[in-house]
Amino acid sequence: MSVNDTQRNYAALKVLIGGMLGMVVAMGIGRFVYTPILPLMQRDLGISNSLAGGLATLNYLGYLLGALLCSFSPQLLRNKIITAGALFTSIATTFCMGLTLSVFWWSTMRLAGGVASAILFIVISAEVAEALSRRGFGHWLGALYGGIGAGIAISGLIVPQLDRLGGWSISWLGSGALAVVLAVLGISIGRRQHYTTPLAGSPPQTSGLLKSLWLLASAYFFQGLGYITTATFIVAIIATTPGLESFAAYSWVAVGVAALPSTIVWPLLAKRFGYKSALLAAYGLQMTGILVSIKAASIPTVLFAAVSFGGTFLGVVAMTLAEGNRRLPADSRRAAAVLTTCFSLGQMLGPLFSGVLADIQQGFELPLLLAAGFVAVGGALIAFDRRF
Repeated sequence: MSVNDTQRNYAALKVLIGGMLGMVVAMGIGRFVYTPILPLMQRDLGISNSLAGGLATLNYLGYLLGALLCSFSPQLLRNKIITAGALFTSIATTFCMGLTLSVFWWSTMRLAGGVASAILFIVISAEVAEALSRRGFGHWLGALYGGIGAGIAISGLIVPQLDRLGGWSISWLGSGALAVVLAVLGISIGRRQHYTTPLAGSPPQTSGLLKSLWLLASAYFFQGLGYITTATFIVAIIATTPGLESFAAYSWVAVGVAALPSTIVWPLLAKRFGYKSALLAAYGLQMTGILVSIKAASIPTVLFAAVSFGGTFLGVVAMTLAEGNRRLPADSRRAAAVLTTCFSLGQMLGPLFSGVLADIQQGFELPLLLAAGFVAVGGALIAFDRRF
């Protein structure tokens, strides 16, 4: 290997690591640290499942709004002030969640944090993809999304330690402080790459857009509607299981560790066995894990539920977006927008619905059963889709 090859490899690796750290901050902490902190807020403050689900719904509404904003105004992705503002907002809303008891300000911060997460996710994805492709390492891109899994695992590890220092409030403050450190590290390692991919102008009009995507997009909607109940409440559910209270936060670590390689493993399986078969397997495994979680009362069953969830949800995202790009290669940006919108709608509705139902039913058995059913419907739509 020549010196130039070594330098090119090193530069690409730095970009990838910087992007992964960005995903840890924007998604693993900014978006998903709420899950392990939620049971602490319920324990210390007595907040209801309905309020917990409502706060999650507002965060996912913000994510949807942020994604739509970037889709309709792609020039924003080139604006350094917008990007810096999104990073500041993501960190500040995480930190400040621990400084108030106001439901209004919690709601405002989760909404704003969701918008910031979407902008950062899209900017990081686009810049890292462009930088890696320019250096001949476009095939590394799947590893970028492993940063989300790493962030989930990190949040599951630090929250119990922060809880010992000062409960729910210190957990938010400490998570925000960690996000600052990781953001500075990510920027210093990866550096912000100049965006050279053309963003201006309207995307080409593609005939038959909905016809080619409607079953795939519908399945993705039901995936979002089903998976999000586990993503929001799994730690809170385990925390109320006799004998497993101390293990609850570490189940979130298992989710993150399983999610880390999933964005690489599932696409590889899809190339080997076909995207339809791989998606059906992922949907089936996730549904099974949700059903097991209904009666999970031991560490092995809880671990299965956590690993089957963590090992599938990002893989489904990666494979669905890749399939959408395959169907509409001339208009992949619009295909991604349609699919992401459907997914976001599902994950926005799920937490509120599940939280209210859990309060009415005094437990999560019915919400989890319905979540498994929604994932099953998504799998059935994949099975009926003949465009794979």
